[in-house]
Amino acid sequence: MCASQNPRNSIKNRLLAALPPEEYERLLPYMELVSLDFKQILYAPNEPIQYVYFPNSGVGSLLSLVESGDAVEVGTVGNEGMVGLPVFLGANSIPGEAIQQIPGEGMRMGADVFQREVTPGSPLYRLLQLYTQALFNLIAQSSACNRLHSIEQRFCRWMLMTRDRVGADQFPLTQEFLAQMLGVRRASVSEVAATIARAGFISYKYGKMTLLDTEGLESTSCECYAIVKREFERLLGGNSAFS
Repeated sequence: MCASQNPRNSIKNRLLAALPPEEYERLLPYMELVSLDFKQILYAPNEPIQYVYFPNSGVGSLLSLVESGDAVEVGTVGNEGMVGLPVFLGANSIPGEAIQQIPGEGMRMGADVFQREVTPGSPLYRLLQLYTQALFNLIAQSSACNRLHSIEQRFCRWMLMTRDRVGADQFPLTQEFLAQMLGVRRASVSEVAATIARAGFISYKYGKMTLLDTEGLESTSCECYAIVKREFERLLGGNSAFS
């Protein structure tokens, strides 16, 4: 993990960018720009959360775990949000886990500093209230989607959401994460990816996913992608990665 000497020039997080200049300047000394590496643990199950992260790039994955050790992705965080909402909500640990799924970089702040400096009524606090609702909507919609829609529909929804967060049509992705995001076996992931690739919507080689036809993906995706996108835009407006 590395820190930059000039973090302000690299700020791309939508929440931080939406702050009034004076509030951003006030908080800046408490933050550092760090790299977010593939599979880096951002917080671990039932352990104190040390930092909150405001991603500039890449995608973080919020995982729900069971006793067998299996994990299922319940939400993702890109540059529209913050990893570490339990700290904002007053908790210092949760049973779930957050890891970096697609490498990038972000601004990191100590959890204790965050709780001291981001107080009720402050600009960032108000933004995080809206972001919390938007993320709750995403998790709730994903839960319904996993129950009601086909693997192919869910696959296309996740690809489009990841594209929105990464801001590019190509990103690194492993079959392990594909299985976690869909809550299915890796063999099922391979079958679905092959089907979508034959349709000409994606290309997947050497651990890199390339979206070739986003309109085709949108036509195959369920309505959940549009619902989540609309809710982020409604709550966060121009601060959303989806706008």
